[in-house]
Amino acid sequence: MKRFHVHLHVTDLGQSIAFYSKLFAAEPARIEGDYAKWMLEDPRLSFAISTRGATPGVDHLGFQVDEATELVNLKDRAEAADLALLDEGQTTCCYARSDKHWITDPQGVAWEHFQTLGNVPVFGKPGPAKAAAAACCAPVAVPASASCCGPAKACY
Repeated sequence: MKRFHVHLHVTDLGQSIAFYSKLFAAEPARIEGDYAKWMLEDPRLSFAISTRGATPGVDHLGFQVDEATELVNLKDRAEAADLALLDEGQTTCCYARSDKHWITDPQGVAWEHFQTLGNVPVFGKPGPAKAAAAACCAPVAVPASASCCGPAKACY
């Protein structure tokens, strides 16, 4: 079953945890020094906040799935919609080991499709681009004049 996913950048993690815990009437399923995540059932929502990134606000949207076949279906839909797709495969991000891919909508909003495979003790394994920003990277739209080959990865 799919679960809608939202990830926000926040400036004060403690204050934001208190606010969203009251709003959702639930405590986070996971809390780290720079990150918190709620797994809500009503509505089915994967809601994450972190202090990593640039400007506070929406970082990305997406769908978290329970089964690998659901992830394949989302990938097929993205490809059928002629959306540029960045397939990260199995990766580590947001204190989880996941299988994921990214798409970017026509407005430049990053969408993450992923299946969590397990927890890890670190935010993510930084690659060369990630190490500089120390954050997970979502693809961002690249102007047509800059690239013809799909989304580029940008670290916040």
